[in-house]
Amino acid sequence: MTDPFALFDQWFAEARAREPNDPNAMALATADAAGRPSVRMVLLKGHGRDGFVFYTNREGRKAADLAANPNAALLFHWKSLRRQIRIEGPVTLASDAESDAYFASRGRDSQLGAWASDQSRPLADRATFEARFAEVQNRFEGQDVPRPPFWGGYRVTPAVIEFWQDRAHRLHERRVFTPDADGSWSEGLLFP
Repeated sequence: MTDPFALFDQWFAEARAREPNDPNAMALATADAAGRPSVRMVLLKGHGRDGFVFYTNREGRKAADLAANPNAALLFHWKSLRRQIRIEGPVTLASDAESDAYFASRGRDSQLGAWASDQSRPLADRATFEARFAEVQNRFEGQDVPRPPFWGGYRVTPAVIEFWQDRAHRLHERRVFTPDADGSWSEGLLFP
């Protein structure tokens, strides 16, 4: 029996070594209260047995979806390795301490951009956003940029993890892991 978290760490390390662009990029699929799906790319910023963490504006569309339906699916696709990992599960907020620590590690312009953006809301023109960015640059001139109260992390706790490996003639290998009541994980195979 393989530990899915150890296998994830192994595959993720290989992706970081060989994938040319953003090996931590993952598709995040959510659905609103009516079940309408939405998917977008986000970046994995932390992971472990407690889940997979990303950060975003908590007033944008993905946050509204997660407030209405706190479940999500993640997909890592490493084309150069011919591998995918799918993760599905419930979503919770990362702690303020985690969100503060990650926000402090971001580049200053990314921090300022978080303050300047009304993520997912209509924007009349690019100049409006650039003016807002200049405004927050001036507001925080010469000081640390604090984390906006509307910005933070989310954690997807896996209820299922699937590892997909490309094989010749579309005879792919699919390994699926599901948690057991005692905290261990059961492993199975799926037809390609």
